[in-house]
Amino acid sequence: MKKPETKSDPAASRQITNYIAEVGGWRGQLLGRLRKLIQAAGPELIEEWKWGSPVWSHAGNVLSTSAFKDHVKINFFKGAALPDPAGLFNAGLEAKTMRAIDFHEGDSPNEAALKALIRAAIAQNAAGGKKR
Repeated sequence: MKKPETKSDPAASRQITNYIAEVGGWRGQLLGRLRKLIQAAGPELIEEWKWGSPVWSHAGNVLSTSAFKDHVKINFFKGAALPDPAGLFNAGLEAKTMRAIDFHEGDSPNEAALKALIRAAIAQNAAGGKKR
């Protein structure tokens, strides 16, 4: 029997919307842009609120975003196992499993490469986390 499709929790989605609005400024704008990009790249992703941050999951945690004083971070939970031909990862490079991308004011995400990275992370989780 096929498992029913899981949808994002409306309360978590509202919390993410509120978080983006509270952060405001260039960081809030970037978080909103990243959220739309994440949703476009992975419509199957489920929005969740964990550890005080927006998290997107599919067969496990895929990525999260956070705003800091001087940057916005997008964290890939199993990023060390992902191909990164565009060289997007610029943070957490020493970590065993995670990798991150830090954006500073004025940075513009490489949307095509970021969507490809998100899709690779989703595929990796769907495959059971095996290194690609």
